[in-house]
Amino acid sequence: MATVDSTIAAGLPLVQSDEELEIRQAVARICEPFGHLHRREITDIDAADAALRSALAEHGFLAVNIGEEWGGGGLGITALTWVVEEIHAAGLFSGTIALGASVAGRLIERHGTTEQKDTWLRRLASGEVTIAFGITEPDAGLNTHRLRTELRRDGDGYRLKGQKVYTTGAVESDTILVVARFRGEDGELGLPGLALVDSDAEGFSADRIQLAEEWEERTYQTFYDDVYVAPDRLIGGEESGLAALFDGLNPERICVAAAALGYTRLALEKATAYAKERVVWKDPIGAHQAIAHPLAEAQIEHDLAMLMTQKAAALCDADAPEAGYASNIAKFAAARAANLALDRAIQTHGGNGVTAEYGLTALWWPVRAMKIAPVSEEMILNNVAQHTLGLPRSY
Repeated sequence: MATVDSTIAAGLPLVQSDEELEIRQAVARICEPFGHLHRREITDIDAADAALRSALAEHGFLAVNIGEEWGGGGLGITALTWVVEEIHAAGLFSGTIALGASVAGRLIERHGTTEQKDTWLRRLASGEVTIAFGITEPDAGLNTHRLRTELRRDGDGYRLKGQKVYTTGAVESDTILVVARFRGEDGELGLPGLALVDSDAEGFSADRIQLAEEWEERTYQTFYDDVYVAPDRLIGGEESGLAALFDGLNPERICVAAAALGYTRLALEKATAYAKERVVWKDPIGAHQAIAHPLAEAQIEHDLAMLMTQKAAALCDADAPEAGYASNIAKFAAARAANLALDRAIQTHGGNGVTAEYGLTALWWPVRAMKIAPVSEEMILNNVAQHTLGLPRSY
């Protein structure tokens, strides 16, 4: 794979390149045997997920955004969105695949030492290691200034103490990138830091959070009871943890937008196929505007969100200051598009829309959650109102 070129870094290519098409088609082929309705026939989901990850790694798709010198594809967040979108268009959940590449991979590549890059990025790209991301806390929510999980000095290393919630794939992953705050000698909590903690480390434990039965995602409340963190497990040191953290949040939101676009495509494909085949009176129901127009509107919302996601990825790859704003808007628009498309797909199917056979309700929970995580619609609106429109702060 080539490195990020000027057409991606400096502008927004509106015509799909041959390389993008090839990557999308290849990922779609890999995902097909594991796809949406096939999941019901798979008895060992963990083995299936491992096989999918292995297949993606074999073809170089686990870390397309990471530099070639570290075993990645060198194509930036732009190409990672193609991979994530295709995984979700197959009805799958990228989970730690997207988080590992978009958050952990990017942070290590930009803020890690040469030794850390060589150790972690190569293993991430090859599929040898999976990395989850732990930031949210029970009492802090989205307010990172209220994080209470702490890192305190212990000889040459550190001790990590605290708890997190909604850490996706914490138990299934090999390692967790944990956001904590340094506790100074004066006892006060200071700047945040980033620590890589193995899921089998002494002092680590996790309780699974029960989600809707149809939702296959596994998320956990995690506990860190004086877990030892060696110096080489600290990313960005004690001074640049805050800058490193925000470097990872934009790609995470862009990847959620890409995932939402994939689910939008899947919902519309199911809805249009059904509308073409289902005959109630004498014509397929798709011939009626009451069915056709709502689906057409959902397609338009998808296309608009897709453009914003492409723009956000291009700005992120170019390190443009507008990347944060664009990432928020992309996530906002894509999550709304996915929810609209899925709701209208269910409505198009009528009673069949809520049956297990057609598989639409299984998509409902992950799609609905995209309006909440990793940042809620309300906080995005707060940000736009304050920083774009110049309105008084409302929270």
